[in-house]
Amino acid sequence: MAQPAPAAWTDPREDIEWSVLMANGRLAPRAFADRAAAEAWARPDEGDRVVSFNRICECDS
Repeated sequence: MAQPAPAAWTDPREDIEWSVLMANGRLAPRAFADRAAAEAWARPDEGDRVVSFNRICECDS
């Protein structure tokens, strides 16, 4: 019986998520595919800021 191929390794430091920190101090209630999508949704004139974070680790590249 053949062994299944191991899953490809991905660097957890590269697992970045994008969100919007709204003016009320909460994160947006949705996920964004990339920074551009978060920027398109954010309302900077109302105090929103685009933020990035890594849910897996707090690691430096």
